[in-house]
Amino acid sequence: MWPGLLFVVLPLQPNAKAVATVSNMDRLTAFGLFAVTAMLISYSMEKRSPWFILAFAVACALGSIYGFLQGAWPFGAVEAVWCLVAIRRWNSAVKQQERDGQR
Repeated sequence: MWPGLLFVVLPLQPNAKAVATVSNMDRLTAFGLFAVTAMLISYSMEKRSPWFILAFAVACALGSIYGFLQGAWPFGAVEAVWCLVAIRRWNSAVKQQERDGQR
């Protein structure tokens, strides 16, 4: 079992609540968790619609913002590049969908 999950599920102190360990997460960490979760979900659903590729691009932009705010500028830079790549892929997918719809 992943140690972080064990920490959240099983409190380390008697009579301590697991909810208390989750509430100690700061806003920046919660924002990063949201961004990465959105990236994973949208990436896994990209084949369903070009809109999920756009959602992935937005999530990468959020991840980039998180990286720079957190002080991990290499992560922020890489996520910014992934955002640009995803926007280009979205544009190509929309154009392909339009060409397929005209036939």
